[in-house]
Amino acid sequence: MIRVVSLLLGVALLCGHGAFARRVVSGQKVCFADVKHPCYKMAYFHELSSRVSFQEARLACESEGGVLLSLENEAEQKLIESMLQNLTKPGTGISDGDFWIGLLRSGDGQNSGACPDLYQWSDGSSSQFRNWYTDEPSCGSEKCVVMYHQPTANPGLGGPYLYQWNDDRCNMKHNYICKYEPEIQPTDPVEKPNLTNQPEDRQENVVVTEAGIIPNLIYVIIPTIPLLLLILVAFGTCCFQMFHKSKGRTKTSPNQSTLWISKSTRKESGMEV
Repeated sequence: MIRVVSLLLGVALLCGHGAFARRVVSGQKVCFADVKHPCYKMAYFHELSSRVSFQEARLACESEGGVLLSLENEAEQKLIESMLQNLTKPGTGISDGDFWIGLLRSGDGQNSGACPDLYQWSDGSSSQFRNWYTDEPSCGSEKCVVMYHQPTANPGLGGPYLYQWNDDRCNMKHNYICKYEPEIQPTDPVEKPNLTNQPEDRQENVVVTEAGIIPNLIYVIIPTIPLLLLILVAFGTCCFQMFHKSKGRTKTSPNQSTLWISKSTRKESGMEV
């Protein structure tokens, strides 16, 4: 019985640990259990031919009620980085591939000193936060901005090509990140969305961690309730059986023997010499 209880407790702990992480799919909206954090979607394409231009990425986000990603501050930048780091975990098959964000240059500024000031967010955000790679933006004909995601590339002057920003030609083909209004309830996993130019067989599983202590506790407790009930039932059944067996084990005294032995001598009838 002790081994059974230990096994059930082990299963409960595993379920609780897994509840701290949400399983999502590349190309699926990821939300948090509060209204402070927007929802996001990492649209990653393994095949280069399936990646999209800046305008195609922008339209894909808007068709689902979102916008191409704008970044308000360094904290949001770090949040996006933590999500993208999941794409490079061993065994996911996801590697290099920059992501379009919603920053683009207005006007025809070339290599003048005013060029960096001409970049604006496509969703109308007034955020002045920037995370340019060294010597970027290069301006010229490169008006749209990507977030570097090249974990296998050799580092450059500014270090690894990871998460910093680079301006690129708007017709180049990249992955993209969408941003949506916050939702009160976290979005449950659903079937893979039918996105423009996004093949269903290209979507990869990743894991990201949800924010908030209270939602995590809820996700730990609820899945373990059936297991705890099962443990209580099993323990109660075991105790009942042990009590029943111990009650029936009473010693039988010699006077209570069920064997009948006659105390009188047997008379030999019909025996004569």
